[in-house]
Amino acid sequence: MKCPSCKVGTLAPSFIESGFRGHQCTHCKGHWLYIDDYVGWLEGNSTQLKDGVAEYELEDTKTAMVCPATGAVMQKFRISNDTTHKLDYSAQVGGVWLDPGEWQYLKDQGLAHSLNKVFTDQWQQLLRDNDTKQSFERLYVSKFGEEDYAKLKEIRAWLHSKENKIDLRSYLLAEDPYSVRSS
Repeated sequence: MKCPSCKVGTLAPSFIESGFRGHQCTHCKGHWLYIDDYVGWLEGNSTQLKDGVAEYELEDTKTAMVCPATGAVMQKFRISNDTTHKLDYSAQVGGVWLDPGEWQYLKDQGLAHSLNKVFTDQWQQLLRDNDTKQSFERLYVSKFGEEDYAKLKEIRAWLHSKENKIDLRSYLLAEDPYSVRSS
């Protein structure tokens, strides 16, 4: 198979980790693997998989890639909210392209145990939900300031922990909570 990234090298059988089969490009050193092989390997080796601290240079293919097995365009999937880095996935065969350094990056980020989950709707929805939450937090900080926003979050958490939160909220929002007159 021809390398889907550099298009120069060929994909030669190799091991990504001890017992974890894949194919490595003879030129750019990226890896092609199948999720089925990953899951099978993970079942027997998850305790041996250590998060790494090795030095590596992380690359990310920015253009669309073609699956080396089918010739179809692969999808790009976000990994986490902490990075814009994406993994390339071929749904037709369950194949993943790892650019040089990506496996080590996944290990460093504690995500190597979750590679198969990255490509699920649930994982991607969680990333979108976290993005939305972070956007709102930035908006609130800019609107209220960090100190006031922190205090508001504290009050909000306290209020939601109370059984009589409706009465407490009414008291807080009343123009004059000690008056019987309506405004």
